[in-house]
Amino acid sequence: MSADLSFFSLITGASPVVQLVMLLLLVVSVLSWTMIFRKRSTLAGAQAAADEFEDRFWSGGDLSALYHQVAPSGENLQGMPSIFVAGFKEFTRLRKKTGVDPMSVVEGAQRSMRVALSREIDDLEIHLSFLATVGSTSPYVGLFGTVWGIMNAFRGLSNVHQATLAMVAPGIAEALIATAMGLFAAIPAVIAYNRYSNEVERLENRYDNFLEEFSSILHRQAHD
Repeated sequence: MSADLSFFSLITGASPVVQLVMLLLLVVSVLSWTMIFRKRSTLAGAQAAADEFEDRFWSGGDLSALYHQVAPSGENLQGMPSIFVAGFKEFTRLRKKTGVDPMSVVEGAQRSMRVALSREIDDLEIHLSFLATVGSTSPYVGLFGTVWGIMNAFRGLSNVHQATLAMVAPGIAEALIATAMGLFAAIPAVIAYNRYSNEVERLENRYDNFLEEFSSILHRQAHD
């Protein structure tokens, strides 16, 4: 009588340890895909917001007017607008003080923008470490389930006088499912991590370039 080698039967017939490994990999895979789609939306929104703000910033309008348009957003500010508001707010505050030389005013604004930049990059990098961990560890977790399943399959032959392939095939097949699930969880996570890390780095360079260009403008205004 042939053994039932359907995917569902192999999972339900697996040993408790292998089933636990499969469940863990399934949960990790679902979480990974959830974070992949959320991060895709976040980075796309950050790119669109930067494009929109740069169009407004370089349109030639008054920076003070732009500040009063953007600043009321308060805690909802993200990305380039957040860096702009942090720098212009500190620039205005220091410029109103007496006895503060122009260079100190610009340097203070730059420090505020650096803090805002660091905060924005931290926000963009959220969950990337999880994707990296999933990508690097999932294959080994799946391999552990495979090794355990194969070990149990051969252990069951210890009291059998004549071993056949049909006797070990179900055990080996269920064990290999764990490896397949490990790869299924790892491959998308690695691809997403590499892609999103590159996008975050490009955004960071874009923010940093804006910071330097805005600092030059503030430097000219401070010496007027």
